[in-house]
Amino acid sequence: MRKHPLVREAEEKFVKSLSVCAEELGTLHTGRATPALVENLKVNYYGTPTPLKQLAVISAPQPNLLVIKPYDPASSGEIHKTLLKAELGLGVQSDGKLVRASVPSLSEERRKKLVMRARKIAEEAKVAMRNVRRDANKTIETAKKDGEIGEDEAFRIKDAVQDSLKEYEEKVDELLRKKEDDLMNV
Repeated sequence: MRKHPLVREAEEKFVKSLSVCAEELGTLHTGRATPALVENLKVNYYGTPTPLKQLAVISAPQPNLLVIKPYDPASSGEIHKTLLKAELGLGVQSDGKLVRASVPSLSEERRKKLVMRARKIAEEAKVAMRNVRRDANKTIETAKKDGEIGEDEAFRIKDAVQDSLKEYEEKVDELLRKKEDDLMNV
């Protein structure tokens, strides 16, 4: 059976919320170096805020070290400043050509704070998804009032949106479980 366009539209928005959640969770460092920690930081490159991943090759040659090699060595100073301003808890050094960021191991207190932050990110994603459901339900009600769809079809569409919401909330919960496990068991 084909999905109603309202259900497909809601699912597209659920996917976007899930993607944003996964990206934000990826920025929480677990004591292991990963390019995801810094790749989306905006660096002032000749007056334009530019994602770091567009300005440099970011690698993790060791479990606790990130090496950032700018395509334009003149931008290494701005990259260094951006990493310091981001307050990620990284030890940042620059030699003018490369920027090195050491990732310290996490204290128990820091791990707990990061888990709380991860839970907040997951909850924000769920709230965004619930807002999508609310908007879809309003659209369905309007279509029902205008006579575009019948009452039975309106219930079926609402149920499909609700089922889809549950599915995507479970995916958010799974992302959160993995991140919590990473944070607490490194």
